[in-house]
Amino acid sequence: MDRRTFVIGTAASTAALAAGPAFAQEAFPSRAITVINAFPPGGVNDIVTRPFASALEAVFKQPCVVETKAGAGGQVGAQVGANAKPDGYTLLSHNNGISGYEEVDKLFGRQPKTTRGDFIPLARLVADPVLLLVNDQQPYKTAKELIDDAKKRPETIVYSSGGLYGATHLPVVLFEKATGIPKMRHLPTNGGGPAITALLGNNAQVSTQTVSATLQHVKAGKLRPLASFGGTRSKSLPDVPTLKELGYDVEYYLWVGIFAPKGTPANIVSTLSGAIEKAAASDAFKAAIANAGLEPGFLNAAGFAKFWADDAKRSDEAVKLIGRVG
Repeated sequence: MDRRTFVIGTAASTAALAAGPAFAQEAFPSRAITVINAFPPGGVNDIVTRPFASALEAVFKQPCVVETKAGAGGQVGAQVGANAKPDGYTLLSHNNGISGYEEVDKLFGRQPKTTRGDFIPLARLVADPVLLLVNDQQPYKTAKELIDDAKKRPETIVYSSGGLYGATHLPVVLFEKATGIPKMRHLPTNGGGPAITALLGNNAQVSTQTVSATLQHVKAGKLRPLASFGGTRSKSLPDVPTLKELGYDVEYYLWVGIFAPKGTPANIVSTLSGAIEKAAASDAFKAAIANAGLEPGFLNAAGFAKFWADDAKRSDEAVKLIGRVG
């Protein structure tokens, strides 16, 4: 070997060693994952997100931390999720409300804070039918009794929701349209938990909340379900009729989905999607949602993307029905 060959070979070897770390890719995940929960404790998002995070932790063998970022009907959490570094280490747990934020901002002539394009849908975990609920201090025993009274007393009966244009506001508007009742008075709160508290305390007489978030109060006799917005009766409450059974063509579910910020690399999205599917299929997660009164509603990334596109159209329609308020 002549000197020139040795020098070239040595230089090439040195360059390869120097470049080695640049080409080495860190295995994903190699540290804790944070799941942003956009709603306060007590609502369906919280009920679903915590056991999901625990199940995902078991799959990845890495810590999976739930961080609550509630406010503005879920918009605070959505913005945190949208602005997170797109590296797979920050995910967002959100519900139907995420579909309507862009349309709401357009309604008020504002630049949208987030759009649906800011997120990559990874999976739908549950789709929980909402109930038409009154508290135990109200005289209504059937949906018809409530409807008849609401028609006699426009804008008198108060209903609570988790926030303006949110996932528990929209079904009331659809209910009003389907039944022909005048608008009831709206008491927006900061999430499903506070909306249920308002109903229990009789600050509101009516609310549309999920089976899972209210089942304990129904069983305790504190809340009375008059009807379900589901396509079929809830297995947890088989005696409660659906609105369709009562002759009203309205169906609505509060779903919870997991999202990644746009720009997350495809290989990481694929890894996350597979792990989320395993977590959702785990006995621990299925037991947790069953104990909460939830029924399975999992959709993988492709199925959720299609569902979300269709659901967003219904959401936009409901936002337009509400109009500019607040």
